[in-house]
Amino acid sequence: MRRYGLLTEKQYLVLKLRFSGMTQDEVSRVLGTTRENVAIIERRARERVALALETVRIFKEMLSVKTVVVEAGTHLINVPSIVVDAANQAGVKLRANFTRLYDEIRYKARGCIEGVRVVKPVKILILRSGDFEVIPYGDTLKDVLRVRPSLRRKPSRQPQHDVVGPDHGGPPNPATPENP
Repeated sequence: MRRYGLLTEKQYLVLKLRFSGMTQDEVSRVLGTTRENVAIIERRARERVALALETVRIFKEMLSVKTVVVEAGTHLINVPSIVVDAANQAGVKLRANFTRLYDEIRYKARGCIEGVRVVKPVKILILRSGDFEVIPYGDTLKDVLRVRPSLRRKPSRQPQHDVVGPDHGGPPNPATPENP
């Protein structure tokens, strides 16, 4: 039987058919099996996908040289400069300009932003390569894929965190007298 990464051929096919909009009952008729068997195959496939995604996330955290947590209440316009300052402190030249940082944070953490304010914490990993990764802090793969909580694993080594925001001594607002 052929494998697709961590998925068996049957798991791959079940997910593909389910993501195309078919019901478990319809998939079971296509595959010539029971709906219950399709449900089991789908659940196991989702668990494997969740575990693979979690592994990649943890790997990126291990590669990060700095982690910035932007707290709720922070003005979105301040976030790119916060990230650039953190990268500079870590001795990393970011491979992004203000616009790319702003746009990626707004897109990848859209559930954490309302208007021009961060309403839920956002974690930004700064990688040694100069790349960065935006992670809506608190969102879990369990929520996205509805898998067992036992798949949530914590990294063995905690990266360096900077918590910034209105109550955490973030950089001064560009419009304040301290920053002419």
